[in-house]
Amino acid sequence: MKRLTFPIVVGVCTALLALFPVRYLRTASAEAKPIGDATARTPVLVELFTSEGCSDCPPADALLKKLDRSQPVRNAELVVLSEHVDYWNDIGWKDPYSSHEFSARQGDYVHRFHLDGAYTPQMIVDGNAQLVGSDERRAIQVIEGAAKGEKVSVALSSVHLEGHTLAVRVESGTLPSSATSKSANVLLALADDSDQSNVRRGENAGRILTHVAVVRSLTELGTVDRGRAFSKEVKVSTENANPQNLRVVVILQEIAAGRILGVGSARLSN
Repeated sequence: MKRLTFPIVVGVCTALLALFPVRYLRTASAEAKPIGDATARTPVLVELFTSEGCSDCPPADALLKKLDRSQPVRNAELVVLSEHVDYWNDIGWKDPYSSHEFSARQGDYVHRFHLDGAYTPQMIVDGNAQLVGSDERRAIQVIEGAAKGEKVSVALSSVHLEGHTLAVRVESGTLPSSATSKSANVLLALADDSDQSNVRRGENAGRILTHVAVVRSLTELGTVDRGRAFSKEVKVSTENANPQNLRVVVILQEIAAGRILGVGSARLSN
């Protein structure tokens, strides 16, 4: 851990069933696809603050990828985000996915959890618990707990590209009276589905690093008050993201990097 201060009739039926998935795939490939089947699962947001300049981070990056692919908690639909901080950029390798915006977001969590300073790799689950990003056992425990909570529904529809802009309609359920704060931020993250770097310098020199759900932009869409719902048509630039394979995540979060009240997600593939 690096710490800084901050699946004659039978034959016909079988043939028909065999044709269905092909047709479905052809249709779905041109549309935004929900990440997983969230109907029986509670969405849980898992954020990883990481850096290509930190030698302790690759195991955490690998764990985030594992959580995303295996979805190990039965009643949880894990929505993962990899947020690359910029405070490691001055020790030999500038992380191409880093942004001071993510360092600042991590700083808000440092304040929320009363930590001495920021560190990498750090995993934040539902904005309500933090842990060392490579600690798989602890991560599963925290996610299991988070999956027991209720979430506000978040829906993304009409997701499509307009040139270098992503257009989407965002809708949420009513903010519960149990929310600690009177209002919540509505955030939209655009993330590359996956990225890879051949690191030439710094602590990870000579390594090929792979990442999942790499956040390229985080946009505040507005706020929603207690007892109210949210509905808005939005457009966000995809300039820094990979529009060929993009994840779109909308987050309802209590003010000041607080508890996650709802998460909605979709994939846009071309």
